[in-house]
Amino acid sequence: MILNQIFTSQRSGNHAPTRAHRTDFQRDFDRIIFSSAFRRLQNKTQVFPLPGSVFVHNRLTHSLEVSSVGRSLGSVAGEFIVDKYKNELTDDALDFYQHNLSNVIAAACLCHDVGNPAFGHSGEDAIASYFERNESDLKSLFSEKEWADLINFEGNANAIRTLTHQQTGKDVGGTQLTYTTLASIAKYPCEAVAKTKGILHRKKFGFFQNEKETFLDIAHVVKMTSESEDPVIFRRHPFVWLVEAADDICYNIIDMEDAHRLGIISTDVTQELFLELIKSENRDIQKVTQKLSEISNANERISYLRAKVINALINKATELYKFNFEKILEGNLDKALLEIFLNENPSLKEIERFSIEHIYGHRSVVEIENAGYNVMYELLDHFIPPVIKNPSERKSYDKKALQLIPQQFCYEDGSLYQKTLGVIDFVSGMTDNFATDLYRKIKGIEIGMTV
Repeated sequence: MILNQIFTSQRSGNHAPTRAHRTDFQRDFDRIIFSSAFRRLQNKTQVFPLPGSVFVHNRLTHSLEVSSVGRSLGSVAGEFIVDKYKNELTDDALDFYQHNLSNVIAAACLCHDVGNPAFGHSGEDAIASYFERNESDLKSLFSEKEWADLINFEGNANAIRTLTHQQTGKDVGGTQLTYTTLASIAKYPCEAVAKTKGILHRKKFGFFQNEKETFLDIAHVVKMTSESEDPVIFRRHPFVWLVEAADDICYNIIDMEDAHRLGIISTDVTQELFLELIKSENRDIQKVTQKLSEISNANERISYLRAKVINALINKATELYKFNFEKILEGNLDKALLEIFLNENPSLKEIERFSIEHIYGHRSVVEIENAGYNVMYELLDHFIPPVIKNPSERKSYDKKALQLIPQQFCYEDGSLYQKTLGVIDFVSGMTDNFATDLYRKIKGIEIGMTV
């Protein structure tokens, strides 16, 4: 029975499972909470510029909320698996699905964004386009697969690297999470050259060449189905759909609430969009409207409706997970759970359409995307040329630039590809404020002593 084999306590870096009051999967959650990569999410843009006079979500608060939703999804999914397959599950599997699947999904949700650079998707675009725009000078220095990693830089692949890679001077295995949690964030389990191939026709990829052997080991241990060996393509692990659903539920709805708090969209419009979705999935709408009539504060009204919408979407996602479970177990479901719902529910489709037009296209969002793109591009342009030069050919200004890179990101004995990834690690790990401050200093916009 495959459900007995798709989870493990084995950790990256081959660290042995521990015996303590916490399970290994609870320890994953705690390790992420206390990691520096997770802490830095507090100053990384989710959608709207940070900071502001009105508090909106950043990557950290978003991840915490996704984790909360993910725990609920994991709990319901675990109950479903136990009820349906209890006669086929081993004792260890019964214990896992009853008590720990929710912990795995919560932990995976917590770290699903740790590979995302500053300034949201524009930061990703800046890193990828830096190499595209400098192809004539750089492409010949890398193998085909290495070059594909660089021109398609992706936060999902970078998350696997951030969580498993051994930085200079640090312990092996990175954050040392279980393979189960790591497999649960692999939305696109293929290498960059294969991102448009395979059953799911993936738009993105899941690991860099430097972490290829690590990912192959993860996939082997948790019994992910191989679709192709060259290029490497796996079918998704069954837990991925739950992590993805939790993320989709939160960003579709929370961005609306943030836009309302910032005055970008009115209370009436937000309320109408939320109520229509609740009506489509909740027969007892009278209780909702009655409660709403008792709340006079506009922000509180929207918060109440947001909670009801999220609850409705959690129920729908679990329903779809159960209905499609055989396909999910085989890795053959070709759509995200919320994408299935989106195609059959005009209310959610209208929220998505409205968000694209009125939120993601809002001037403040576009401004931060433009600014973030330029900051990240210029930082790479400052550090990549010196690092790819032969040490004997580096000029004084090259050496000065490299002095700004912390030692943990320097791989002088590594290949050119590994040295380049070190710079990307440094730049992609920056917070919005740190990246902006460093950009201003190296450009001479701001000059002064800092300690």
